[in-house]
Amino acid sequence: MKKKAIKIIVAFILFLIALIINFNNELINNIIYIIAYIIVGLEIIKKAIRNITRGKIFDENFLMTIATIGAFAIGEFPEAVAVMLFYQVGELFQNYAVDKSRKSISNLMNIRPDFANVEKNGEIKKVEPDEVKLGDTIIVKPGEKIPLDGYVLEGSSNIDAKALTGEALPQEVTEGKEVLSGSINLNGTLKIKVTKEYGESTVSKILELVENASSKKSKSENFITKFARYYTPIVVIIAVILAIIPPLIVPNATFSDWIYRALSFLVVSCPCALVISIPLSFFGGIGGASKIGILIKGSNYLEQLSDTETIVFDKTGTLTEGVFEVQKVNAIGISEEELLKIVAYAENYSNHPISLSVKKAYGKDIDEMQITENKELAGFGVNSKIEGREVLVGNEKLMEENKIEYNKTEEVGTILHVAIERKYVGYILISDKIKKDSIQTIKNLKKNHIKQIVMLTGDRKEVGEKVAKEIGIDKVYTNLLPDEKVTKVESLLKEKGEKGKLAFVGDGINDAPTLALADIGIAMGGLGSDAAIEAADIVLMTDEPSKIVDAIHLSKRTMRIVKENIVFAILVKVIVLILSAFGLSTMWEAVFADVGVSVIAIINALRVLRVKKI
Repeated sequence: MKKKAIKIIVAFILFLIALIINFNNELINNIIYIIAYIIVGLEIIKKAIRNITRGKIFDENFLMTIATIGAFAIGEFPEAVAVMLFYQVGELFQNYAVDKSRKSISNLMNIRPDFANVEKNGEIKKVEPDEVKLGDTIIVKPGEKIPLDGYVLEGSSNIDAKALTGEALPQEVTEGKEVLSGSINLNGTLKIKVTKEYGESTVSKILELVENASSKKSKSENFITKFARYYTPIVVIIAVILAIIPPLIVPNATFSDWIYRALSFLVVSCPCALVISIPLSFFGGIGGASKIGILIKGSNYLEQLSDTETIVFDKTGTLTEGVFEVQKVNAIGISEEELLKIVAYAENYSNHPISLSVKKAYGKDIDEMQITENKELAGFGVNSKIEGREVLVGNEKLMEENKIEYNKTEEVGTILHVAIERKYVGYILISDKIKKDSIQTIKNLKKNHIKQIVMLTGDRKEVGEKVAKEIGIDKVYTNLLPDEKVTKVESLLKEKGEKGKLAFVGDGINDAPTLALADIGIAMGGLGSDAAIEAADIVLMTDEPSKIVDAIHLSKRTMRIVKENIVFAILVKVIVLILSAFGLSTMWEAVFADVGVSVIAIINALRVLRVKKI
């Protein structure tokens, strides 16, 4: 990368010297141009020759070579160097972005466990996770990662499985409950019986999925590669036919006359206007996207966005905030403020996300002198004495255990039922908050003729379906682990049209495999995990789903400008080509047509830089 960048810089400096400084000797200027061209273009010419020997003739390397040699042939030395410079700069940026996004993903996956505490004959031994055998018993202390899949033999705790499911709310686990490797044990010590060896464990599968997903991903060609495949052979074949066939069949025709016409034809057809304006349009689109907080890692991804027909969303952190907040306070017999205060005091000593959300909603200082007792009841809630009164805060099981009549509710989220002195006084509803622009984003995507919008989540069915209904998504799959998300996206990839593209939008470590597999992986860059950002092709720096709509609009606008340039350039060239074939134009007119078209196409391409948030 550094060598390539140095070559481009040196060639650019020489190009500027020859362009700006007048040496009063055209030969010196031309020699400087040729040196700059060799520095920046020799690699492309070598590739073109190497590909020709392998039977791959009409690619972008051959197109660049033909375009620049044609420019030299008509004395347009600056144009020849400029074409190579533009192309190489674009390749440098694109290769850098793509390479960076595919490197060291596994190093960023901090879910990989470092060790396992194996219990044997009453002794605990620290070993590598892959040394643990099926059926072994492991001990996981608070703050440690669970190294292998298994079920709880002894103990109870809350575990953070966000890296696996994407859901921020910790899960309560007790004896007999299944636990997955890669989760973090938050409080109590757990004794776990191992049910899968490390190679088959969830954490190992995720790492494998991320590392292998890229190889499954279809690599779309750059627009200029596809264009070169059709344009270059047509032009070369027509030029050869012009030079050879007419002198053989037209009376009094000479080879010298028709060769001159063929050369004029080649000069006119020289695709400099296109090989400059096409990359410039894409660079402009990528640069314009960055102005509104969208990082696109390559021109092929910008192009593919315009063909998107299926968009698959993760839920937590993508369409929702991933932060739990108090959504409702339903008080019975006391004020809502009093109920919120009582719960905040009861949850004062806990750092559980639910407790933190209640304390945040209360928003006042807590007088700990008023809390004389506080006991956490694993799997149920808390039992506290506040201002001399017994307070029970927890789930339905806590109310039933204490034979307290309570109001059942069908609302989706975490419900904290509250009883003071064994009398029910109401509940607090806590749930994830939908991002403010999520609903409008889905509406706008449907207006933009996106055929299918799907939501995948590791959350419970009732939660996933409620969020999907509220946002306006028709199809939702719930309770999914990372490998199940990958399987679901693979099936959706098979369902889409031949030319249509599938985009996946996510933010967590658990989304990295799916981001790498989708035609276009889109990650939330503000709060998203490093692994997701690295695996993605497009990053939304402000975490706003609405930026996807902006990106699609920008992609379509860029492709429209690219196609305008192609149609305009080819139309003008065809007219002059016909005139050249019939001997009605000279080489000068051919040169004028080529240079004039180049200037107009470049000016048109620069329009894409003017980007406003849609």
